[in-house]
Amino acid sequence: MIVWVDGELLDEREARLSPLDRGLVVGDGVFETLRVYGGVPFAWRRHIERLAHSAAGLGLAVPDAAVLRAAADAVLAANSLPEARLRLTVTAGAGPPGSSRGGAVPSAFVFAAALDPAPPTTRAAVAPWTRNEHGATAGLKTISYAANVRALAYAEARGASEALFANTAGNLCEATGSNVFLVVGDELITPPASAGCLLGVTRGLLLELAPEAGVRAVERDVPMAALATASEVILTSTTREVQAVECIVADGEPDLAFDAPGPVAQRLAPAFTALVARDLDP
Repeated sequence: MIVWVDGELLDEREARLSPLDRGLVVGDGVFETLRVYGGVPFAWRRHIERLAHSAAGLGLAVPDAAVLRAAADAVLAANSLPEARLRLTVTAGAGPPGSSRGGAVPSAFVFAAALDPAPPTTRAAVAPWTRNEHGATAGLKTISYAANVRALAYAEARGASEALFANTAGNLCEATGSNVFLVVGDELITPPASAGCLLGVTRGLLLELAPEAGVRAVERDVPMAALATASEVILTSTTREVQAVECIVADGEPDLAFDAPGPVAQRLAPAFTALVARDLDP
């Protein structure tokens, strides 16, 4: 794999980060993952805007967008990857031990890997841990992913590919790497930013596409108990796109089964595919 690190294209085996890099030592950094179609990163503008938003939330400087785009294009070309997942990462760079950044200079790296399309349906589990909607990093895409890694392992041990989090108020928040939509009655509901969720790029696009597909979409707090009353549950993310949930498992509770993909997912998934076909930077 050829990667880009602070302005250089390198074989991944030759790439080096300092053991004092704050991304490694304290998780002080931000990132974006983009889906690549036909060699072109999808929704570049939205992802770069969110990267800048996350960085601002941490008080972190990021390279110019043109520099990152040149790096992304170079990595995709060097690895001959027309269909891929592309990751941009910015850390606070090497600094002193402890929480203070000192005079650390930010570091950035870019890599890409081949990606197979996600299946149209999947299983999810309810994580036994909560998201803190009042935390300093709520709504930011940081590299501090240990909680997600633990929750995803919990889900995978139960035959699921994603874990759903409640927030401290007992409302649905998000999944480890996805946003969640519920179909309740005639509404498609997804938690608002105030619930503590990361505002996904695919989530935002789906909210815009829903009216065109004849679906009434709203952002509203929804209690975890609403999972049992939903007719459909849908996950959205850069790599999953629009994915219907066929079953939700929770320890000590009966599994929730859904006829997936349901009618709403069957309208939204093709609408998203059509968007990709007509506009790679919506």
